[in-house]
Amino acid sequence: MPPFLAYEDKDPGTTGRVPLVLVHGHPFDRTMWQPQLAEFSAHRRVIAPDLRGYGASPVTPGTVPLSRHAEDIAALLDLLEVDAFVLAGLSMGGQIAMECHDRFGDRVRGLVLADTFPAAETPEGRRSREAMAGRLLAEGMRGYADEVLERMVAPYADPDVKAHVHRMMTATSPQGAAAALRGRAERPDYRALLTRVRVPALVVVGADDTYTPVRDAEEMHAALPDSRLHVVQGAAHLPNLERPEEFNRALGDFLARVDGRS
Repeated sequence: MPPFLAYEDKDPGTTGRVPLVLVHGHPFDRTMWQPQLAEFSAHRRVIAPDLRGYGASPVTPGTVPLSRHAEDIAALLDLLEVDAFVLAGLSMGGQIAMECHDRFGDRVRGLVLADTFPAAETPEGRRSREAMAGRLLAEGMRGYADEVLERMVAPYADPDVKAHVHRMMTATSPQGAAAALRGRAERPDYRALLTRVRVPALVVVGADDTYTPVRDAEEMHAALPDSRLHVVQGAAHLPNLERPEEFNRALGDFLARVDGRS
């Protein structure tokens, strides 16, 4: 049985709208989704878990593959009696969303992939993630957080957003982050999976994202049979925090489309 995940579940009651499940990236926690929780929970159920090893959820040392995260999410949604939902993930969360679709896609009514990519890790990437896992265990999170902050969000991002992102990174357990890095290095290739997605999809990316550049989003958009692409200007890897109003407009339009189909 997966560990009990910490989560936020905002439920306004029966609305006839499809619930929204939000999966955060690395090395963050569910507070990454604060603007979306605030915007959408007035009219639909919104669930945002802390992934295993992050936030207030239990830490599993060693290696935690994306499949384990997907199992955790499925178990949480079973516990909450959520049978069908829109699934949104950013960065590592997007890869977990793809893994979820592979495992229980019959429950997914819409798929949102933000600032992520579907390819398997390269040999160089595996070595890099293993080295970073070792570094985080040896040094902790602060040095890493200082180094990558202005790639996670653009250098010109709002200072309050920068501070929030830095707090999330430094609060993350080094053991949890290392285990996820090792697991992510072992991920499968999801590119063929994307061609089999039969529900509407939304691909979102920050125009200035250097981790997952716009070309990666364009390739996912081309592979998905029924998708829309939205490039958020003035944002890097976390457009949902950097440009929340624009991100929410794109997500809101997509959710309305899914609601209409459902």
